[in-house]
Amino acid sequence: MKKYATALVLVLSAGILAGCAQSSLTGTSYSRGEARQTQTVRYGTIESVTPVVIEGRTDGIVGAGTGAVIGGVAGSNVGGGSGRTLATVIGAVAGGIAGQRVEEAVSRRQGQELTVRLDTGTTISVVQELDDGMMFGAGQRVRVLGSGTATRVTY
Repeated sequence: MKKYATALVLVLSAGILAGCAQSSLTGTSYSRGEARQTQTVRYGTIESVTPVVIEGRTDGIVGAGTGAVIGGVAGSNVGGGSGRTLATVIGAVAGGIAGQRVEEAVSRRQGQELTVRLDTGTTISVVQELDDGMMFGAGQRVRVLGSGTATRVTY
């Protein structure tokens, strides 16, 4: 029975970790709070495109919690008596640390730093997640959309 419970926890945890990927930060994706908000539109020309990595979530809430559960269940299947208790605690701590690292790796994204010379003469840089449908290149005319602290580059 314990083997089935362990397998169930592992399967459910994998699903939870897969769902913890951060939301898309591309030029064509918007958060719920950005919908129906006025944005400033500026035009410019791409000067350079640099590939970057956008680090994953580091708060570890889902990953650490899921990892701790998996580690605790795995540890509870080791030994007996006080050894089992110790194995459960060690398993939960190690699982929490491992889960946090998995969450960061799973939510890491490829991005691009876009340096744009605006028509006003100002040069800005915007980092956003790669969008399969939008490939930018030097010399390309773009729109720069901004609202508060959120800025995105699009065609």
